[in-house]
Amino acid sequence: MSSSSFRSPAGAAATMFSADQKIRLGRLDVLRSSHSAFLGRNPRGVVSVHPSSSSSSSPSPIQAVSTPAKSETTTKRSKVEIIKEKSNFIRYPLNEELLTEAPNVNESAVQLIKFHGSYQQYNREERGGRSYSFMLRTKNPSGKVPNQLYLTMDDLADEFGIGTLRLTTRQTFQLHGVLKQNLKTVMSSIIRNMGSTLGACGDLNRNVLAPAAPYVKKDYLFAQETADNIAALLSPQSGFYYDMWVDGEQFMTAEPPEVVKARNDNSHGTNFVDSPEPIYGTQFLPRKFKVAVTVPTDNSVDLLTNDIGAVVVSDENGEPQGFNLYVGGGMGRTHRMESTFARLAEPLGYVPKEDILYAVKAIVVTQREHGRRDDRKYSRMKYLISSWGIEKFKGVVEQYYGKKFEPSRELPEWEFKSYLGWHEQGDGAWFCGLHVDSGRVGGIMKKTLREVIEKYKIDVRITPNQNIVLCDIKTEWKRPITTVLAQAGLLQPEFVDPLNQTAMACPAFPLCPLAITEAERGIPSILKRVRAMFEKVGLEYDESVVIRVTGCPNGCARPYMAELGLVGDGPNSYQVWLGGTPNQTQIARSFMDKVKVHDFEKVFEPLFYHWKVERQTKESFGEFTTRMGFEKLKELIDTYKGGPQ
Repeated sequence: MSSSSFRSPAGAAATMFSADQKIRLGRLDVLRSSHSAFLGRNPRGVVSVHPSSSSSSSPSPIQAVSTPAKSETTTKRSKVEIIKEKSNFIRYPLNEELLTEAPNVNESAVQLIKFHGSYQQYNREERGGRSYSFMLRTKNPSGKVPNQLYLTMDDLADEFGIGTLRLTTRQTFQLHGVLKQNLKTVMSSIIRNMGSTLGACGDLNRNVLAPAAPYVKKDYLFAQETADNIAALLSPQSGFYYDMWVDGEQFMTAEPPEVVKARNDNSHGTNFVDSPEPIYGTQFLPRKFKVAVTVPTDNSVDLLTNDIGAVVVSDENGEPQGFNLYVGGGMGRTHRMESTFARLAEPLGYVPKEDILYAVKAIVVTQREHGRRDDRKYSRMKYLISSWGIEKFKGVVEQYYGKKFEPSRELPEWEFKSYLGWHEQGDGAWFCGLHVDSGRVGGIMKKTLREVIEKYKIDVRITPNQNIVLCDIKTEWKRPITTVLAQAGLLQPEFVDPLNQTAMACPAFPLCPLAITEAERGIPSILKRVRAMFEKVGLEYDESVVIRVTGCPNGCARPYMAELGLVGDGPNSYQVWLGGTPNQTQIARSFMDKVKVHDFEKVFEPLFYHWKVERQTKESFGEFTTRMGFEKLKELIDTYKGGPQ
């Protein structure tokens, strides 16, 4: 379906290369304290730049990885690239800014604290000065949340946050409203209670998605184990996170030997040798990087929206054998800039299961070395692949991987799976999926969830659709749990409007600095109005449309995969996107700009009516809008006389 540069702190090292030396360098891992260097070359294509004796304060040799042939180099770099280079591996000046009396941190620290899992925010609706706070995001591969961590997050929300928890579209928690002076207390509490926020934001691998269902099935268990291993492989190693929040105390669990082996392997020139960050170096990645792992048919993870999507391939006995890989997905774009776009991932090939970590690492290194670092709007891997084409991209990845990719294996059709309601796990226990509107856990719902999770000592999982799954429930607990949850509004799926079950929205106002208009606060009334339109044109209650709303074009709630996507483009105004499918395998297209909230009925009702009367057998709304074409749809809106004829 669809340049890297190097720089010494004082410019000295760069002047040592003349044109006739013909040494091709990739990313230079520069340590802040080095000011002079000499060069040596080892037989694996890694150029070592050793500090001179006058630079004894440098903790380790400087390294530059020689990459597969590069066609060009670019000297211009974005401001964030320079901040990262000067930060001593994401420490400075954040470490100093956290000690000041100010309620906020400076611009450089704002960029660095993202790597620690936090964004600086302020309430945009308050007048007379900015009221700063911080949003914290956790890292939960596969959405797994141990009982102890859930209870800790619940407590922290009340004591240091705004009294709510938010479940995200990448299976994590967001905790809003934390004041700067409380950051260390909150961060250390999360770390000491089986959690982490390391890498939940910033230019590195984000949370790794996998199906949240706790099925005791070989493929599901293997997908979740692989998600854990990829998360570990791509986790920062230089210790900046623990230095900052727990005074250097390490809380890392023992890693599987295959993860350590894959990270340390440099047989194909992937690593910065002797660097505290063997995969990331000082510069980390050009932008955020997203990975999802799943099993055939299960597209609960929105697989094709990720930089890397991995699908478990099993033999006829259900034994996992390897993975189909997809690359180049991503949602973010910028209004009125057609050179930015949402994009679906496309097939790369198949790898045996023992090679998955090496293949993932090779893809990440390709993006590290070749992704743009001059303009952050174009720094995601999707732009690299779009520029190069998939065959060139595959060829470069194969050099880092050391093997050719095999042809992708045939897979069945994808389905969206919500996991709402009661399901058998396969080990005698049950799990219960609960719908949470826009992932916002607060009020009586929050209180009741805590009581149930605490009383029954339940572990939970967060879904990519902003819902929550209660795991390992005994049969005799089902009735009392169902009753108490229903009293708090946590209903079984048959009592939740189908429109709500698939809808998603980002937080937007009042705290998101990028929001142009409402999303989370606006979607309840939007869904009610859509339901009223359904009733007016004669659509049945159990019929539904996937609706996703975001307050800006960055796409956090993945609106470009929705059948009906609303993307904020002005005050009380949205860009309308049509044409996604219920199983999230087709990207939507921009249909109309600047549609005001009060005009939704004028635009949507004619579309719903004609979908009802002109659709083909089992044709979804998204498929209908694609078949009809946008010119015809606009004609239907203009000539609509109102109501069923």
